[in-house]
Amino acid sequence: MDKQRKKELVEIYKSRRPEMGVISYRCKETGEAFLGISKDTKSDFNSLNMKLSANIHPNKRLQELWNKYGQEGFELSVVKVLKYEDPLEDQTAKLESLREECFASDPNAKKIWL
Repeated sequence: MDKQRKKELVEIYKSRRPEMGVISYRCKETGEAFLGISKDTKSDFNSLNMKLSANIHPNKRLQELWNKYGQEGFELSVVKVLKYEDPLEDQTAKLESLREECFASDPNAKKIWL
C-alpha cells in the first residue's frame, strides 16, 4: 500500500463517527441486566460476545449466565445513544453519566465490566 493511500485510510478512520452509548445484556430467563459504556457499540458487542463465547469474560455472573443460557438467552441492546460532535474528543464522562441514568431507572442492573 502506498503512503498516500495509507494516509487517506487513517483520515477516514479518524473522522468516522461510531455509535456511542450505554449497552445492555439482559438475561431473558432471570431478568438480570448488565450495563456498560461503549465508544463503539458494534465493536463492543462483537468483542464481548467473543469473550463470553470463549469463556474468558471477567464478570463471573454474566459469564455464568451466558454459559447456562447461551447467546440466544440474552437480549442485547443499546439503551441510550450519546449524541456528540467531535469524534476525537474523549466522551468517557458523558458516557458514564448516561450509564448512571440507566442505573437510576434499573437499580438492580450491574456493570458489564467490573
